[in-house]
Amino acid sequence: MLKTKISHLITFTIIFIAFCLGILIALLNNNLVDFSVLENYNPGKPSIILDEEGNEWARFELDKRDPVKYNHIPQHLINAFVASEDREFFNHSGISFKGIIRSIVINISNLRIVQGASTITQQLVKLLFFDSKKTFQRKVKEQFFALLVERQFSKEQILETYLNHVYFGCGIYGIQAAAQRFFSKSVDNITISEAAVLAGIVRSPANYCPLLSPTSAQKRRDLILYLMRELNFITVEEYEQNKQIKLLVSQNKNQNFAPHLKETIRISLEDKFGKQRVYCGGLIIQTTINRKIQENAQREFINQLTRLKRDVNSNIDGALISMDVKTGEIKALIGGSDFSCSKFNRALQAKRQMGSIFKPIVYAAAVENNINFTHTEIDEPMEFITNRTIWKPKNNTGNFEGKMTLARALSYSNNIIAIKTLLKIGSKKVADLAHKFKFTSRIDPYPALALGCLDVTLKEAIAAFNVFANNGLYIEPHYIKWIKNEWGKKIFKSTPVQGQIIDPLVSGQVAKVLSIGIKRYLGRLKNPPLKCEAIGKTGTTNDCRTSWFSGSTPELTTTIYVGCDDNKPMGENIFGVRTAFPIWLNLNQNIPFTQNKFAFDLRLKEITMNWVTGELCNSYDPEAVNIFLN
Repeated sequence: MLKTKISHLITFTIIFIAFCLGILIALLNNNLVDFSVLENYNPGKPSIILDEEGNEWARFELDKRDPVKYNHIPQHLINAFVASEDREFFNHSGISFKGIIRSIVINISNLRIVQGASTITQQLVKLLFFDSKKTFQRKVKEQFFALLVERQFSKEQILETYLNHVYFGCGIYGIQAAAQRFFSKSVDNITISEAAVLAGIVRSPANYCPLLSPTSAQKRRDLILYLMRELNFITVEEYEQNKQIKLLVSQNKNQNFAPHLKETIRISLEDKFGKQRVYCGGLIIQTTINRKIQENAQREFINQLTRLKRDVNSNIDGALISMDVKTGEIKALIGGSDFSCSKFNRALQAKRQMGSIFKPIVYAAAVENNINFTHTEIDEPMEFITNRTIWKPKNNTGNFEGKMTLARALSYSNNIIAIKTLLKIGSKKVADLAHKFKFTSRIDPYPALALGCLDVTLKEAIAAFNVFANNGLYIEPHYIKWIKNEWGKKIFKSTPVQGQIIDPLVSGQVAKVLSIGIKRYLGRLKNPPLKCEAIGKTGTTNDCRTSWFSGSTPELTTTIYVGCDDNKPMGENIFGVRTAFPIWLNLNQNIPFTQNKFAFDLRLKEITMNWVTGELCNSYDPEAVNIFLN
């Protein structure tokens, strides 16, 4: 470790010597720097994201407006950048010897390189003439060019050029574009507080851009204000007043439309094509998003999460995906309740325990092994010895109800009967079937598997449930149809994974029972009934850490989870029927479906049975339900 630190110090010392050599070379050289690169700047064509109807809902572009002249830039904005980036700017000749010495002292005292010494002139040179690779050769050239720039141009010209080209994050280049985008005003109207925000961004746009990280941006602003006060650019009173101002940034058109999905698309495109092509290459990205469904989903999701945060637990968040039953096209995606607070896409990145929404797979395995929903088991206490501990599974109600059919057990999400069913057919057979659903987590063939003891993403969960609405056919959820280049040629086309993983005779029997469950939920509410058939299943994990609801109409499957990001319990009795189900119901009541019935396999036979005893009965029996048999 000590050798490494010494090596760092030696490297830094060599760079310092190179700075001095660069000065000597510069004094002996009469070449001038060609600034025509600025005049020939071409921001290229933005990349456009389309909804399923071909309407633009987002774009990635270099936001660069008309340059602003130095005499139109407020003095406090200039002071903010000088305080933040180069306090010796108006006194050095391109390289700050005080800054170099100060950084050497700090680095030696810390036994590592913790501070550089780049001036604003050096930053401008790097911005215009070099890439971001940190090499010894590039650093030497940077010093050389900085000295030449200082000989050819005035401080005002250098600072003007720098401010008109520096990057502020989110594809925004130049101080005028940043002022317009963040605060909806021209540079000459920027306040002291806003000036400190802008100056604070350039050190690390990914961390301090107020559109992406408002909390970090405000902390960084306060530091810049402190530096401005330290250099007597503002008074103590101005410092205290501006530090109290709440950071507010402007909201532009479509900014709040599917923000988590937009960010996910941006990251994936940059990984695939590179930043330059994403922001300047004129790509056309055709997504599957339906604007009306997305807007309805966001409204219902945010309204419900706001209530839950207020009434249950302020740390609750969650996610939602809605997809076309037949095609797998994602029509709505919500990655969290507030993108400004967290860019983490819970719909695609968070893994949560699956809970009771796994149970349809258990019963599908039972039907595959000739155990249908008329079969009865006894709901009674059980215990298992595992790793020298005793596991005593319980039902959510805390009660045991005795004899019941598998149909009633699935509808009531009974835990004991689910475990008994798994044991009856063999836990390995259930695990083998679960593997066909393409879960990425490890699936252990233990009794607890019946209760959904495996971690999944929301995308995996909705794909699994959709199988029962789609006659046993698995199809991978996806949100991009195709991508075209700037000349209109397709360079990517979605090919989602799909395949028949359950016989339609099996999936149809499970779906019919899932329709019984959702009728129970709807019967408790005063809401208007749905205008179409539906199947659904709730899920709640141990200690109410995650609550789920998966529901399908003949056209749309939607899965929602609600839970705290740290996976702590939300509180007592926080079940999916209370948290996630209302979002699903309100969303589907606002969608004008064209199909109102599922197309189940015609070989299935509908019977009426008593769902306690499993015996055939007539429709007047108070315990009568209709199920399918093969």
